[in-house]
Amino acid sequence: MKAPAEAVRRRTSPGGTGSGERALDPYQQLRTEIISGRFHPNERLVEADVSHMLGAGRNAIRAALVRLDQEGLVILEPHRGARVRLVSDKEALEIEEVRVVLEQMIVRHAADRVGAADLRDLRRSIDRMRERLEQGNPLGYSELNAEFHQRIWSIADHHTASRLLANLKSQSIRFQYRTILRPGRTERSLQEHERIVEALASRNADAAEAAMRQHLSHVVETLRWSIEAQRHQPIWLPR
Repeated sequence: MKAPAEAVRRRTSPGGTGSGERALDPYQQLRTEIISGRFHPNERLVEADVSHMLGAGRNAIRAALVRLDQEGLVILEPHRGARVRLVSDKEALEIEEVRVVLEQMIVRHAADRVGAADLRDLRRSIDRMRERLEQGNPLGYSELNAEFHQRIWSIADHHTASRLLANLKSQSIRFQYRTILRPGRTERSLQEHERIVEALASRNADAAEAAMRQHLSHVVETLRWSIEAQRHQPIWLPR
């Protein structure tokens, strides 16, 4: 694992945390850093280093860590400080199983509400994901994949389901397990997303639900594969 000072330099170097980000609320900024995968599961969060990284006071960082502990993103340990919470294999599967149910429901709402501008945005997202695929950039693709699903949540305008999904996704299991690294998964994922957009374009709620169910069933299957693979060769732990 990188030493704290090195980790701070890595995250505050050009392309990392910028001056605009420093003005954000420390809780929101730290939460974003964890969800984005900049901090790895089980990585320690040293108050002094995080304070320097975000340009915030130690008290503000301490308060942010308490809130993140309550959300389940961080674990506060007496006399040892804070670390990013590691999601268990069992919990990761449970999270994805719940997500399957919620996203099937939310895509039905999206099919009833989707407009021409929404479809253009979704197709642009598909184009950008295809570019990442052609570039051989599966992790960049994964980030766009998350944005694609969030666009559908926004179209559906179902605030309760969106909030629950956001809380589930904030557990960062896609960064812990890196399911998109499974050979061939990116290509299949892109095809599945294209079918979801086609179903939404037809305003067919049943077809949209079926396309989402097929997509997420493959996500769960791939997660099971990743869990088994990590038992032999961890692929996310910082060195």
